Amino acid sequence: MAEKVKFIAQNKKAHFNYSIEEKIECGIELLGTEVKSVKAGSISFADSFAEIRNGEVWVKNFHISEYSYSSIFNHKPDREKKLLLHKDEIKRLVRKVEEKGFTLIPLDFYLKHGIVKMTLGVCKGKKLYDKRADIKERDVQRDMQREFRNR
Repeated sequence: MAEKVKFIAQNKKAHFNYSIEEKIECGIELLGTEVKSVKAGSISFADSFAEIRNGEVWVKNFHISEYSYSSIFNHKPDREKKLLLHKDEIKRLVRKVEEKGFTLIPLDFYLKHGIVKMTLGVCKGKKLYDKRADIKERDVQRDMQREFRNR
């Protein structure tokens, strides 16, 4: 049976600004109203990143708006969220991040069997000439697709 995956949001800027070396699926420790807000799609993570502290991985600058239908017992929108990973995966990430230039960037959020998951990317920043090459390649692909449609 195929896995049921429903994408909530994708970080398209991360694919443009970083070269992604590795992708890791991980869970997020969320409160009840945060889960409802994420399922509603009211999240913002354009500037978010992850850091490793005391053997745990935390996501910073990840904004989940307050759930509009909740009572006074709501969550803080900008609190740090803990990522759920195995210890072996965290050790491997520590070794990767200690290398020069690597950082942990959230790539996309999705629901897998009703559970909120996140794809964390081990990324390295692109130089300006790399970005220009990506733009040129995308334009060439678009032109080729346009030619195939016209014929």
